[in-house]
Amino acid sequence: MTIAAYIRVSSKAQAHATQRAAIERLATSRGEAIGIWYAEKLSGKTMARPELARLRTDAAAGQVRKLYVFRLDRLTRTGIKDTLQALEDFKAAGVEVVSVADGFDLNGPCAEVIVSVMAWAAKMERLATNERISAARERIEAQGGSWGRPAALTPAQLETARRMKAEGATVRGIAQAIGISKTIVGRAIKGIAATAA
Repeated sequence: MTIAAYIRVSSKAQAHATQRAAIERLATSRGEAIGIWYAEKLSGKTMARPELARLRTDAAAGQVRKLYVFRLDRLTRTGIKDTLQALEDFKAAGVEVVSVADGFDLNGPCAEVIVSVMAWAAKMERLATNERISAARERIEAQGGSWGRPAALTPAQLETARRMKAEGATVRGIAQAIGISKTIVGRAIKGIAATAA
C-alpha cells in the first residue's frame, strides 16, 4: 500500500504546482513521501473524472493507505451526498484522507457536520461562478462584443496567410512572414480549408 495524492484544477490554463507543493510540504513534515499522484485538469462539477475513478479503484483494491488532497473541493464540488460518499468509500477501503488547507481533522468527532457544510459551500460557489460567467457573457454579447478568446490572428494576418498558402508557401514560411507561431498559423490554415470546403 502507498501514500497517494489527488490534485485537480478546473482548466487547462491552470497548473497543479501550488497544490502539489503544499501537499509535499505537509507530507514531508510528517516524514512521508507521496508514492503516486492522481492529477486532473477537469471541472469538479461531475464525479465522472478518469483520475478520480482510477484513484477510487486503486483505493478499493487496497493499493492506497493514505490520501492527501489540497482541499476537499478538489475531490468534488457536486454537493454533500457525493462528498460524504467519496469519503465513506475511502474510509471503508482503509484509506486515511488528509486535507492540507481545510484546517480540520477529517476523522474528528464533528468531521461529518463540517464536511457537509464545506461540501454545500463548494457546490454553491461553483453554481455562483457559473451564474457570474453566464451574466458576463450575456452582457458582453448584448453590447455587441464576442465571448471567448480573442482571435489569434488579426484579419490582415489571416488574409496574408490565406494569400501565401494559395501561392504555395509552407506553414513555416507563413509563420516567419507574419511573426506568429507555426502552431497558430497551422490552425488558422486548417480553419481556412474547413471554411472553404
